[in-house]
Amino acid sequence: MYTRVLRINVLIKAVWFIIGLTFSIQSLAEDADDAEALFVSLCASCHGETGDGNGPIAETLALKPRDFALAAFKFDADADWETGTDTDLASVIRQGPGAYGGSLMMPAFAHLSDVQVASLIQFVRSRER
Repeated sequence: MYTRVLRINVLIKAVWFIIGLTFSIQSLAEDADDAEALFVSLCASCHGETGDGNGPIAETLALKPRDFALAAFKFDADADWETGTDTDLASVIRQGPGAYGGSLMMPAFAHLSDVQVASLIQFVRSRER
């Protein structure tokens, strides 16, 4: 009898785990699809909603925020002699440009998931001319 109850209990937990995993995967997919909203909430105040570097507080900063349309990324965060790779951008997003000798005005976004960072990079790349 105890074994049967244990099996049913394990089965119920497994079902709830699968349901939770399904919603988690769906949520991650929505995060990736909502890269623009993430960009607007975290980046647009400085970089502008279109990524042109003319956000509402850009004029108050000592250094002008990067215009993503130019795709002029200057950091080689992974020291592979190539600047502006996705790995470089991910490192700058997670640790802030100050970690690589850049402006301390941009904060680090270490709390973002891999999916969110990848979606931000894809959004930034979509601004390139």
